[in-house]
Amino acid sequence: MKKFWFGLSDKIRFLFVGGFNAGVSYLIYSLICIIFGERVYQMALALAWLISSVVSFTTQKFLVFRSKGDWKKEYLKCCTTWIFSYFINACLLEIFVKFIHSNVYIAQFFATLAAAIFTYVLFKKFAFKVKA
Repeated sequence: MKKFWFGLSDKIRFLFVGGFNAGVSYLIYSLICIIFGERVYQMALALAWLISSVVSFTTQKFLVFRSKGDWKKEYLKCCTTWIFSYFINACLLEIFVKFIHSNVYIAQFFATLAAAIFTYVLFKKFAFKVKA
C-alpha cells in the first residue's frame, strides 16, 4: 500500500490529503456556524483554520511531500503559507457572502477550493521544498 501511495504524483496525493484536511476544516467551520449562528462566519473561519492547521501540517509533511526536513522550520513556513491562504479564503468568503449574497456554507466551500490551489503551490515551492 505504501509503495502504491507514494507511487502516485504529489498532486494526486495532495488532492486526497488536502480533501481530507479541507473536510476537517469545513466540518469545524460548519459546527461553529451552527452552534453560534451564521453571523460569526469569519470567526468560524479563523478558528477552523487554527484548529485544522496541526492536522494539515502533519498529513502534508508525511503523506504528500515526504519531507524529512526540520519540522519546526517547516511548520513556521507552513504558518506563513497558511496566513496568505487564510487571507485569500477570508476575502473570497466575504465577497461571496456580502456581494454575491451566497449562503455562508456554499461560499466557504468555493473559497476553500480557491485557497487550496494557492496552498499547494506554496507548500511545494516553499514550505516543503526539497533542496537540490
